[in-house]
This record gives sequence, C-alpha cells and structure tokens, in this order.
Amino acid sequence: MSNIFDMSEINNFDNEVLEELLSNPKVKIERIVSTGQVTPEGEWYDQDNDEWLILLEGQAKILFEEGVEISLQKGTYLHIPARKLHRVTFTSQNPPCIWLAIHF
Repeated sequence: MSNIFDMSEINNFDNEVLEELLSNPKVKIERIVSTGQVTPEGEWYDQDNDEWLILLEGQAKILFEEGVEISLQKGTYLHIPARKLHRVTFTSQNPPCIWLAIHF
C-alpha cells in the first residue's frame, strides 16, 4: 500500500515525475508530480486514448488548440478526449502539483 501524497522517494524535482500505478490493455493510471514544468512551446499532447485527470494538489493551467485555457485548482477534474490537442501552460511549485491521470 502507498500514499498518493508521499513524495519522500522523489530525489529530483527538476523534471516532472510520472509514476505508473496500474495498467492493463484497457486502462493506465498514473501519478504525475509537477513543480513548475510546462509543455515546451510549440509542442502539443496528441493522445491515442481518452484521459480523465484530477488535480489533487496545487494549481495548473491547460491550453487547448482552439485557444481555450482551463485553470485547475485542487480537486478540479477534467476529461480530455482522444486526439484533442492540449498543452500544460502552468504548474505551481509550492505546493507542487499532484495529478492522478487515468488513460482509457
């Protein structure tokens, strides 16, 4: 058993941390810890699967290709359909962002 908020084993916060918690052919669940990291300028996520995510801690912003930007706070959840281009434009450092993402 583990705790989603336990970051004691993360040694380096310079890069975003992605941890696969569970996966099978139909679903992947991961914890993401961000401390100021954003999607590089000009790059977009273009995923093959739907993603449902919840921001468990921190603040973040996600920009969609059509120009809509969503601000996320602790507890905010979002469904991103497959192939919907998006990018992360902001993540808080203190507190760090702790995301739970489910790809299906």
